[in-house]
Amino acid sequence: NRSTFEDARKLNSVVFDKTGTLTEGEFGITDLVALERSEEELLTIAYSVESNSEHPIAKGIVNEGKKRSLDLRDVSDYQNLTGKGLQATVDGNEVMIVGPGHLKSEKIPFDEYHYEKLAQQGKTVVFLLENKRLIGYIALSDIIRDTAKEAIDTLKSMGIESIMLTGDNQRAASYVGKKLNMDTIIAEVLPQEKSEIIDELIKKGRKVAMTGDGVNDAPSLAKANLGIAIGAGTDVAIETADVILVKSDPLDVVHIIKLSKATFRKMIQNLIWATGYNAIALPLAAGIFYHQGIIISPALGAVLMSLSTIIVAINARLLKID
Repeated sequence: NRSTFEDARKLNSVVFDKTGTLTEGEFGITDLVALERSEEELLTIAYSVESNSEHPIAKGIVNEGKKRSLDLRDVSDYQNLTGKGLQATVDGNEVMIVGPGHLKSEKIPFDEYHYEKLAQQGKTVVFLLENKRLIGYIALSDIIRDTAKEAIDTLKSMGIESIMLTGDNQRAASYVGKKLNMDTIIAEVLPQEKSEIIDELIKKGRKVAMTGDGVNDAPSLAKANLGIAIGAGTDVAIETADVILVKSDPLDVVHIIKLSKATFRKMIQNLIWATGYNAIALPLAAGIFYHQGIIISPALGAVLMSLSTIIVAINARLLKID
């Protein structure tokens, strides 16, 4: 979107989704704790349910299930519980895969000490419930992108605030946020709340860019002054965004802002040149110095006018991103 790209030079806040944007979005299982089933049975149930999901956490569980050559069980009544997790029926039992918030709201006891220990390590923990009974939990970790730290540091040097906005738990978000030295970390946000937070920032007078890759990010991308979709993201996010990054590289967000500023500088330079040039050339062509013996022939006038266009084109070709 050309107009929003031009305004990218005015941005003073950049909001990042965590999973798949600042991180690789490729989770791997680090801890598997079975309470009422064997580890293999627990993973088989999770593998069967998560096979219906496209979430990065689901892919991590599915990949582990495939590595172990586990057999998928029949799954029915599959539901995506917005902001909570998944629910389905497996072998006649109601299975839910949820976060700690759901357990606390339903007053289901769990090992909070071990959970806190895992969360402090930046791991995401999902809990498996069978007929509302906790049967185990799985911890997964995501990898921070190599260029994420450089992107955040560069934004800071440009005086631009960096904000992480994620539905992940506070501990996991804080771990990544502190690693990247981000200004603000907002975690455990429901999908509908993301766009509301963007709206609040804009109402405070901030010029906001939102960077994300998921279905849940689409409303936020649409609400922000500049919506940036990671190229490897969902079709909905890509359709909603103003700018699409071909590579899933956070540093390209910095390049967008720098390119916008550099483009604007060139526009001003060319405008000043063209205006000044014509302010001198037109009176000359009109014969203002005729009585002083200075006369421009039509052929020379045509050459001089073409020279103006050539100089502007060359200046544009010299565009550089600092």
